[in-house]
Amino acid sequence: MSLLGEIHEQPEAAARFLDRRLADVRAAARRIAAHDPAVVLVAARGSSDHAAIYAQYAFGLRNRLPVALAAPSMFSVYGAPPRLERSVVLGVSQSGESPDIVAVLVEARRQGAPAVAITNEPGSPLASAADAVIALEAGPERSVAATKTYTIQLLAIAALSAALAEPSLRDAERRLRTIPAAIGAMLDADATARDLAARHAPMTRAVVLGRGCEYPTAREWALKIQELTQVMAHAWSSADFAHGPLALVEPGLPVLAVVPDDAAGDGLVAQLLALRDDHRADVVTISRRQDARAAGFAGLPFPDLPPDLAPIASIVPGQLFALHLAVARGLNPDRPRTISKVTRTR
Repeated sequence: MSLLGEIHEQPEAAARFLDRRLADVRAAARRIAAHDPAVVLVAARGSSDHAAIYAQYAFGLRNRLPVALAAPSMFSVYGAPPRLERSVVLGVSQSGESPDIVAVLVEARRQGAPAVAITNEPGSPLASAADAVIALEAGPERSVAATKTYTIQLLAIAALSAALAEPSLRDAERRLRTIPAAIGAMLDADATARDLAARHAPMTRAVVLGRGCEYPTAREWALKIQELTQVMAHAWSSADFAHGPLALVEPGLPVLAVVPDDAAGDGLVAQLLALRDDHRADVVTISRRQDARAAGFAGLPFPDLPPDLAPIASIVPGQLFALHLAVARGLNPDRPRTISKVTRTR
């Protein structure tokens, strides 16, 4: 299966997860609720780390739970893990193979905290270390760059958050069931993504911005560009970008932005207008906002989903852009240099 094929498989993978794994989500939610945690700790690396950032918004908005990102070296290198008695610990990993992420879950269970693995490999060391497993059901992902496993990680996190708020998932499931079609609609951006990528083939660096629920999307889009195209793309929250990195902008610099369809997007649109008009940046957006369209930014589509669910689908145009940018730069997106599918860090 090629990278393009795996991108196009995402609607089917999302539907399969919803058909097969909601019982596991409910079981994990019951285990968590019984513990009554004060905080969620998420351990992850790479694309999965961006799913962990999404969890900060999902659990924060719906469950009012603070979410912290684990520093795995505190567990695996320094041997100085934090106290986890009032925590629930999530390990998020496509392969479930990284020893440092496994170490976080092992320590959580030792301290009596619920440990939940979200992984595409239910027979992995991570799953074995957990006391609840949510399998992604994404099917084999052969491409080095994660696509469908990332989107289904987000879907699993959204479902788990919903199950904590509504154990039956009756109402939430109706919302979740709209996601496969929303992902499918984003695949229609293929031709637009190819055209934009061809125009940007000469670029050697880029800024990628997001805000609120779409900040993790910006991070993941930048990573896909780095992995596939060898372009130095760096992601920021648009709020952080104004605190210094703005000095990097020069005429013609590509500024790619994922603009949320909520209040978090209001300031971002104004910021993008200033970047284009005052700094002559080359602005490209993933957006469905009228003010962004009226500004005439080059654009990719944004899903018609609630803000907390939109990141599950909004990354898809970014995946397509990165793939086509690699091709436009004469690279093979199915064989990115240096990196491997499974990375084991300690």
